[in-house]
Amino acid sequence: MATDPSPTRPFSLGTFSLGGGVPFPGLVTGEEVLDLRTVPGLRGTSGTNTGTRDLLERWDEVLPVLRELAGGGGTRHRLTDLRVHAPVQPRQILQSGANYRTHVVDLAVAHEPENGRPADQVRAEVAAMMDRRAAEDQPYVFIGLPSSVTGPYDDVVLPGWCTKPDWELELAAVIGEPAHRVSPERALDHVAAYTIANDVTARELVFRRDMPEIGTDWLRAKNAPTFTPLGPFLVPAEFVDDPADLRVTLRLNGQVMQDESTKDMIFDVARLVSHVSQTVELLPGDLVLTGSPAGNGMHWGRLLRAGDVMDGTITGLGSQRNTCVAEEA
Repeated sequence: MATDPSPTRPFSLGTFSLGGGVPFPGLVTGEEVLDLRTVPGLRGTSGTNTGTRDLLERWDEVLPVLRELAGGGGTRHRLTDLRVHAPVQPRQILQSGANYRTHVVDLAVAHEPENGRPADQVRAEVAAMMDRRAAEDQPYVFIGLPSSVTGPYDDVVLPGWCTKPDWELELAAVIGEPAHRVSPERALDHVAAYTIANDVTARELVFRRDMPEIGTDWLRAKNAPTFTPLGPFLVPAEFVDDPADLRVTLRLNGQVMQDESTKDMIFDVARLVSHVSQTVELLPGDLVLTGSPAGNGMHWGRLLRAGDVMDGTITGLGSQRNTCVAEEA
């Protein structure tokens, strides 16, 4: 989206609550949060400001005001006094699959023992497939459900039916201006911000063994409640120098499992947003997840279990921490 020169002080947006109260949109500068409901100039046509999605719907109008507010003024809360919720409630979540070269190769090799082919053969075949996809400009994208979204510090509930829960930390682009049939050259104009998503996956349910000709079952594999920890904040695009050069790192109980650059993406953010927009009208607050880099549980032979703690960070976007808990009977 069109932006003015960046302010001296960077800021981000989030959704917060105080003492169990109603969640509110807040502007984050350092360790302080300004309740944006107290800023008359940010109220919508109804006279209220109900959340960050309302701000994204008026992003070109709101952004200059946010820049001024980042300079100081107003009554601010200490970040440590607030509960941090998912930073936005999207209408739509579009998720890119098989978008990191190393990740795709690792998954193919991890699944291959069932067929018994040598790992080198599998790697060569998958590499050729990815080169073909890149040349044909055909990203693989599927639909996620907003009901799977949870906060950046909330528990991830492992359902009793899930036997192989896995992590997938990824960069998420947040739409500001609606996008429909936009070119890759214009696609980033429609991205207002970036955030972190962890696309938790029930690996045993990805492929339908009862109907292999049907293919993948993304509904059950990825959309259980709490399976998409999001946030902590929405970092405006003007503060992200290059979304194609960010470090994605996930630690499991303190041990590094994922540590990869977004340079390894087959399709960058612009190409993904453009591709999705050829079919879908992307709306303010929608998420385009860019895929998971290498280092998932299937690669390590170690899946999630109750008590595990996932710490995820992406350069410049903050960090999230989620504890895995077993679903109550």
